[in-house]
Amino acid sequence: MNKVSKFIAISCAATVAAFAVAGSASAQEWHRHRHNGGDAVAAGIAGLAVGVIAGAALASPPPPRRYVYDDDGYYAPPPPPRRVYYRQTYVYEQPAPVYRPALAPWSRSWYRYCSSRYRSFDPQSGTFVGYDGREHFCR
Repeated sequence: MNKVSKFIAISCAATVAAFAVAGSASAQEWHRHRHNGGDAVAAGIAGLAVGVIAGAALASPPPPRRYVYDDDGYYAPPPPPRRVYYRQTYVYEQPAPVYRPALAPWSRSWYRYCSSRYRSFDPQSGTFVGYDGREHFCR
């Protein structure tokens, strides 16, 4: 665990403990009796505990160092890790061509194909209305 996460976890635990102490101290009937400063003492003890625990977490020893020695016995710091960058490759595959048999105009199969393909197909003229609003001959 790194220091920041230790500090956050310990601070949360100490805060919960402080609220528990303060909640039990304030649960007494304090409207009828005088306070003698017990809440302040409890808050001080909780704050001291948080400080001690957080200080101990932050003062933990660093991870052990690696020592690397060269052939002559002298210390050589380890080389930094190499960063490897990969170039992103894009693969474009051309779609396979669709071959359909050439239909002879004005044949039965040509009528069937054009009427099933275009809703605006006119069998009288052999044309259909395209998205551009013009008539095109069905091929």
